[in-house]
Amino acid sequence: MSEHHYFKFSLELLLVPLFAVLAIWSVFWFEVNFSISFNSYGLFPRSLSGLRGIILSPFIHGSLGHLYNNTIPLAILTLALFYFYRQKAWKILLWGWFISGALTWLVGRESYHIGASGIIYMLASFIFFKGIFEKHFRLIALSLTVVFIYGSMLWYIFPIEDGISWEGHLSGFLAGLFLARTIKVDIPVPKKYEWENEDYDETEDEFLKHFDENGNFMERPKSEEGDTEIIYHFKKTKED
Repeated sequence: MSEHHYFKFSLELLLVPLFAVLAIWSVFWFEVNFSISFNSYGLFPRSLSGLRGIILSPFIHGSLGHLYNNTIPLAILTLALFYFYRQKAWKILLWGWFISGALTWLVGRESYHIGASGIIYMLASFIFFKGIFEKHFRLIALSLTVVFIYGSMLWYIFPIEDGISWEGHLSGFLAGLFLARTIKVDIPVPKKYEWENEDYDETEDEFLKHFDENGNFMERPKSEEGDTEIIYHFKKTKED
């Protein structure tokens, strides 16, 4: 598959980000509208009942601010995943979801861990490291964009603020790094021009032959360029 067809946007790519945003907002609306809390369905480390939180906790948020802070990164990073890694996007998302949740269940504090932050950190980590590992210019540009926009998130994989599941952030970060290293993706090879090849012979380049050793342009003899014959064909019209 060529780069043109691989990196091609379609409206179908918006379905997963829209569904993800709709899902977390619907759950929060349900909690507020019916005055209930789903926090007990979150991830509680090292408990059997807390295992359900591996699947359910990303949908649960403690406040409107918490929900809002996760909405935009979740939408943007999910869209980036499905656009640049569409062939393995579902595999990356589902495995990253499970691994980040399982790690949090193993190492987290004995408290309910809720929110989509773990998945967001997994996506940011995967997109950044995969671009570096693949060395494709488009993916490297994406990695640098992620660093520019979300680089400050790195601080929150450490316990610098109370009330934040830094264990979930760290687990997502490690899960993304692990998947970036282990999952193989089929990225189209960028088109290479003849002059980019290692065995390219500059002395045979027709364009470079117009320049001397000092880089000055010079006219090539007609004998080298060859004579060009121009033939005109005239077609008579009815008026003629």
